[in-house]
Amino acid sequence: MSVTSLAEKFVEHAASMTAPSRVVWCDGSKAEYDSLIEQMLADGTLLALNEHTHPSSYLHRSHPSDVARTEQLTFICSRGRDDAGPTNNWMAPAEAKAKAGALFRRAMRGRTMWAIPYLMGPAGSSMSRAGVMVTDSAYVVASMHIMTRVGQVAFQHMRAEDDFIGGVHSLGDLSPERRLILHFPEEKLIWSVGSGYGGNALLGKKCHALRIASWQARQEGWLAEHMLILGLEDPDGRVTYFAAAMPSASGKTNLAMVVSQLPGWRAWTVGDDIAWMHVDAQGQLRAINPERGFFGVAPNTSPNTNPNAMATVRANTIFTNVALTPSREPWWEGMTKEPPRGLLDWQGRPWDPASGPAAHPNSRFTVLAEQCPSIAPNWEDPQGVPISGLIFGSRRTQVIPLVFEAFDWQHGVFLGSAMSTETTAAITGKVGVVRRDPMAMIPFCGYNMADYFQQWLAMGPRLTRPPKIFRVNWFRRDADGTFLWPGYRDNVRILKWMVERIRGTGRAEERPIGYVPTVDALDLGGLDIGRERLREALRSDAADWLPALDDLEGFYGGFGNRLPVEIYGTLADTRRRFGG
Repeated sequence: MSVTSLAEKFVEHAASMTAPSRVVWCDGSKAEYDSLIEQMLADGTLLALNEHTHPSSYLHRSHPSDVARTEQLTFICSRGRDDAGPTNNWMAPAEAKAKAGALFRRAMRGRTMWAIPYLMGPAGSSMSRAGVMVTDSAYVVASMHIMTRVGQVAFQHMRAEDDFIGGVHSLGDLSPERRLILHFPEEKLIWSVGSGYGGNALLGKKCHALRIASWQARQEGWLAEHMLILGLEDPDGRVTYFAAAMPSASGKTNLAMVVSQLPGWRAWTVGDDIAWMHVDAQGQLRAINPERGFFGVAPNTSPNTNPNAMATVRANTIFTNVALTPSREPWWEGMTKEPPRGLLDWQGRPWDPASGPAAHPNSRFTVLAEQCPSIAPNWEDPQGVPISGLIFGSRRTQVIPLVFEAFDWQHGVFLGSAMSTETTAAITGKVGVVRRDPMAMIPFCGYNMADYFQQWLAMGPRLTRPPKIFRVNWFRRDADGTFLWPGYRDNVRILKWMVERIRGTGRAEERPIGYVPTVDALDLGGLDIGRERLREALRSDAADWLPALDDLEGFYGGFGNRLPVEIYGTLADTRRRFGG
């Protein structure tokens, strides 16, 4: 394999700091992946699952203190504090390197350092970007094989010798007190120490593809977004593509892999988590999925909620922190109505229901996207897919209607910037706490979000036909706490209305918040839902919205005069339309 001199120097510098016993350059081959699996089976890092029901699939159990992203230990180390903005943790680059450098010093002593050249995005795409990371975790290497394109392909896509994101990762001693995830955007550099969890350790994922890429995208004039990508095919074979931003526990993966309930309509999966979006020479917004695999949340994934995901993980999958049945099959809460007898919990102990869930609430599966039954035939098209609709969705019990359309691009950016969601027990241990999460990017935007909103606003005039922007909320409840909309497969009915709006045929009425479907605009064939229930799901009134807008103004105030005047202007317009 041909290695660029700067990539070689980067790895040599990391090795001089961490002192591994040997350095191995990864080539991305199947033989390499198989060798990693054999090594981890031998040392107990992985357990083989039932070969008949889950061939070539494995269970990994992580340290109990290392089971999720650690946002409080994640920093943007830009030179200027204001460039990181009020929603990010910031640390001065020199201080960050001093702190992490002490943790990295000789951290790989007696271990192998793997050097992984990887490509984010399809081969042959001008939208794809390369990275080179080092790690002392075989689990991370195997996972990067699944989640990215590893090997010579990365060097082939570098536009210059220094055109890569450098990443240094070490498990360290897995102590939360000696754990840091650091991003140096001006240096195109990531340092992560003390964690083996995916979001902290698979540096191509959130660290590169969102935090660093969002900074890079701002410089180069594109968008790196926490968005799924899907195509909806109508009975005539025409496919309309959407990108959708949804915070954790808001139905993102289920929508990405949704099975249509409508005769003649079919949904295609392009990506489940991240979208890189560029404006092409004709002024069309196009998106690629920079990832090669899915790193999905297991709990509540079932044949009812997401049959495509269940089919995807039947083989060639690495499961992390799920429960284990006596027949060596993975299990998690929500998979079946009743748990099987004789479960071992996610820590390998006989499961006692009184001690908590059998699978960790953030347990995961890592699997190649190409195994998904709904994967789009063109999901790796180097040109990307043309985006006609953008969707912002979150979990809200009240206030936000089931669906509505923005008046225009500027209003749609405002709606995305205003997004908030309610937490679930799986996220924070507290239920129903409303937290701000503009565009579902609060944990992932690598720079000041006021500048990020400006980046979104600036995209509009560059687009010949800007995508329509929609806001959705599958989770609105009535006074008795019952969901007003059935969700899951029936969400295709909402997507169909969006397609009709994009084509100029969908019926809607103008309200202060945007264009809301009329009660007869949605295809409800075969669905038992009364008109009054639907009206309640679509309701928006001043009594709910004016206090919410006041709260939103307080959030915007944290950005000071850096917030675009267009955002404040649209806030004032919305208040005015409600009579406030």
